[in-house]
Amino acid sequence: MPKLWNETIESHRSAVRSAILDTTAALVASQGLSSVTMSQIAQTAGIGRATLYKYFPDVDEILTAWHERQVQAHLEHLARVRDRAAGPNQKLEAVLKAYALIAHSHDGRAEAARLHQGSHVGRAHQHLHEFLAEILSDGAGAGVFRSDVAPDELAGYCLHALEAASGLVSREAVFRLVKVTMAGLQPPAAPTPETGTPSTHQD
Repeated sequence: MPKLWNETIESHRSAVRSAILDTTAALVASQGLSSVTMSQIAQTAGIGRATLYKYFPDVDEILTAWHERQVQAHLEHLARVRDRAAGPNQKLEAVLKAYALIAHSHDGRAEAARLHQGSHVGRAHQHLHEFLAEILSDGAGAGVFRSDVAPDELAGYCLHALEAASGLVSREAVFRLVKVTMAGLQPPAAPTPETGTPSTHQD
């Protein structure tokens, strides 16, 4: 089969799959998971039921695929945010703000909670953990972030702290949470020679 023909078929399949995912997500958002049927998805997407079943066996599988696509898009967005910033401190703050805003926008309904139980979420969380740890390690080496705690532990601290963003009422509150989280990453103050206690003197 010619390469161009193969590419055309794959492009068509990708477009149909995307239409199914987007249609299902929109229907669930408007009327709830329990009310959406495969027949309704097929009709709204403009495809036959037989075609729909060639792609997915049920509504849950469609939603899982949609959520996996969303999670991947979030990870790619965070990578772009990191790459646009200069220096470990700026990179981490930009990434934490972007991540906190994503958490802030999450749907808290039961349907959304079910989607976050998939194995793809665990893989994405591990990727994000390693992603943050790498920035923190670079920053610790440059003296920007504390080095008395392992970057892996600090990455966990950031992720757990910013989970609270989902319950905040405004973007301003989200940014305040990021600021507090960043403060916990700063190197501890050096003790003064006279007292052995941390110095608070600012030059």
